[in-house]
Amino acid sequence: MAGHGLGSPGTSVRVSKALEMLTEVAALRADRGRAEYRAQMAAGPHTTAPPPPAQERARGAGERVHMRFRAITRNARALPDFLLIGGQRCGSTSLYTTLCGHPQVLAGAHKEPHFFDNNHLRGEDFYRRLFPLRAHLRARRAITGEATTHYLSHPAVPGRVAAMLPGVRLIAILRDPVERAYSHYQLAHRNGREPLSFEQALAAEPERLAGEEARLLSDPGYRGEAYGVQSYRIRGLYLQQLERWWAAFPPERLLVLRSEDMFERPAEVYAQALAFLGLRPDTARTAFAARNQVVYSSMLPETRAQLAAFYAEPNSRLEQRLGRSMGWQGP
Repeated sequence: MAGHGLGSPGTSVRVSKALEMLTEVAALRADRGRAEYRAQMAAGPHTTAPPPPAQERARGAGERVHMRFRAITRNARALPDFLLIGGQRCGSTSLYTTLCGHPQVLAGAHKEPHFFDNNHLRGEDFYRRLFPLRAHLRARRAITGEATTHYLSHPAVPGRVAAMLPGVRLIAILRDPVERAYSHYQLAHRNGREPLSFEQALAAEPERLAGEEARLLSDPGYRGEAYGVQSYRIRGLYLQQLERWWAAFPPERLLVLRSEDMFERPAEVYAQALAFLGLRPDTARTAFAARNQVVYSSMLPETRAQLAAFYAEPNSRLEQRLGRSMGWQGP
């Protein structure tokens, strides 16, 4: 019968969708396994054994097949409708995971692909392979997006995004910069990328980052590892980062959220983000899990006081620009 032969358009579409579903399931299982392993390792030494080598090899093979399929079908894939641009250590993983739980949001292959900061020279085809098929998005009336926290602070990223995604919607989530700086340091220290104490790292920051912004702007191939890893203090200067995005996009296309609101009233922030993205309300959602929470030692009181003084004036200017209090200033 017409439309049901092996080579018919209808069958081809069904086969494509079936293959896509299988590869998506394989990737999700692999991602979930890695996430569980990372969480167990973060809890402390000797809490679990690494996955068996055979299991790891199977995951790796599945992911390679998955990405080959995505590369082959890249021309049929969408570009993102939204970007969660940061900031780092501000709850972006929690927010992105929550958004991807909405029935009208299909996640990309990677939450944080670092395309516009580190991989933009690989081109649009490379980027497209990370996102769902346009046919799937149309069928579900869904959107897709990604969340790379370095986008907010990288000086060259706003222009790159505007050139490729002029209609994209942007979400920034900001945390008290004092707390953000210490959390950022703790992450770098845990990962073996910061040998200094927090106080030593803050003192070394100006020398470490000297000339980094200028080189990131002038050299498209420069990744600026020090700027990404050791920028504990300057990454909390949110206004100058947001100004670069407002220069590239209309202000109404950038939603600025507070981390503290998300953790205290997640349903309200979720509803606000859905409205901004043009998605239907999700009143059935009642559980909101926080991600990447880690316990570490307290900051020295004198260091906290010094950082609070450093951020007082920039925070005040940010509040004036946004027209609302961020609640980070001391009494």
